[in-house]
Amino acid sequence: MSEQIPADIKNLSYEQAREELMNVVNQLETGGVPLEASLALWERGEALAAHCENWLNGVSQRLDQARARVENATE
Repeated sequence: MSEQIPADIKNLSYEQAREELMNVVNQLETGGVPLEASLALWERGEALAAHCENWLNGVSQRLDQARARVENATE
């Protein structure tokens, strides 16, 4: 994702970001939040989701590299 991720979100672990994202989704689904606050929650949720996606992509790349090293070592 090309959007800018706020520094406070960048500093979160995957688990922390996922937990906060789940809380944001729960608040939005429950309703009762004023429109402006809902928009802010939505934007934060988008940034949290992007951060989680970045974490998972990084892990996937590391796994691919580890697999390649194992395959090269066995050849």
